Amino acid sequence: MELRTLRYFVAVAEERHFGRAASRLHMSQPPLSRAIRQLESEVGAPLFDRSPTGIGLTRVGTVLLDEARALLDQAERATVRVAATAGTANLTVGILGDGTDPGVTRLAAAYRHKHPEVDIRIRDTDLTDPTCGLRAGLVDVAVTRAPFDDTALTVHELRADPVGAVLRVDDPLARRDHLTLADLADRRWFQFPDGTDPTWQTYWNGGRTREGPVVRVVQECVQAVLWNGTVGITPLGHSVPEGLGTVPLIDMAPSRVVVAWNEGDTNPLIRSFVQIATIAYLDPPPRQ
Repeated sequence: MELRTLRYFVAVAEERHFGRAASRLHMSQPPLSRAIRQLESEVGAPLFDRSPTGIGLTRVGTVLLDEARALLDQAERATVRVAATAGTANLTVGILGDGTDPGVTRLAAAYRHKHPEVDIRIRDTDLTDPTCGLRAGLVDVAVTRAPFDDTALTVHELRADPVGAVLRVDDPLARRDHLTLADLADRRWFQFPDGTDPTWQTYWNGGRTREGPVVRVVQECVQAVLWNGTVGITPLGHSVPEGLGTVPLIDMAPSRVVVAWNEGDTNPLIRSFVQIATIAYLDPPPRQ
């Protein structure tokens, strides 16, 4: 049994669905189905009970799932230990957004617990590069927010946050219990510098071209609202300074927290990072 095939099997077993497993593995469904059939042929017994309502594990599949998880975990640890001995066990993580996010806090603790021998380097980036330096080769993996141009990148969603408009408390619209984008049609919104990913800029401008002051970091966005009455956008639940308030925007798409890495990068430290991040961003996370 190849480790890759076992990873395929575990994904299908956990998702209980070939389509979702294929999406999780970033592959199409036909080769995944072929790999599982080949694995069943090697085992000599069905691994899944297939029915029109879904799939479930057979008794053989249940046993293999436990063994496959143990083997994959052992292989991952072996790879990391060898890399640590060779002095190459390091991972550079790009972070964009609120460093106080409980998801980031849980992710950091869980990753350090599983990989204490790995040298973790953090690169905090401003709002002009939502990939946190992935394309430039400055980081191995990024915890950031979508949407952005994901060409040649693999992106895995961790959480989706509803957003709201940040306004001064003396703004008449700040007294509303919710707003729509049309309510803000004639207002100035913050802009990012020339050369910023247009997909990223368009999202934070509510899907259309706007005018307003150019900013690079979150604090500049806050000051633009305080001094100029500019419309700011923030995920709901994020704290804002005194003098500002947040009103839910009911027709703006959520801001998606994602983990991203360069397509085709098979670094096991990245694979482990994504797996741990997926669990860390569950609310509440499962007990370990």
